[in-house]
Amino acid sequence: MTEQSAPANPATAPKVWPTELRLRKDRSVLAVAFDNGESYELPAEILRVRSPSAEVQGHSPAERKLISGKRDVTILEVQPVGNYAVRLVFDDMHDSGIFGWGYLLDCGRDLARWQADYEAELSAAGLSRDPPKRR
Repeated sequence: MTEQSAPANPATAPKVWPTELRLRKDRSVLAVAFDNGESYELPAEILRVRSPSAEVQGHSPAERKLISGKRDVTILEVQPVGNYAVRLVFDDMHDSGIFGWGYLLDCGRDLARWQADYEAELSAAGLSRDPPKRR
């Protein structure tokens, strides 16, 4: 998936809108509630490794990068992007992903699958969620 932009027309706009975005004090979770009553706690790690940025997703599925070592990543800032998204700034300085409301909703709804798929990909590649040990 590439960076999301403003919907071209109302027909493509998300059907639900966030009513609350809250970053936990430890900055490891973004809580999001939607006007349809759904609410989710989205781990910073999954948001980082599944960032919709071209840097992570590439410009085609074949270009998608597998990001490892982000178990302890945190979110430093949540910056509004118009009325359709937020830009998240992570403590590893990744800040190029635009997280549209639909993307955050999909993440919440599919979080267990996204997490399982991520862990399976890491395992298959011999990589870890843990950051490399410092010498």
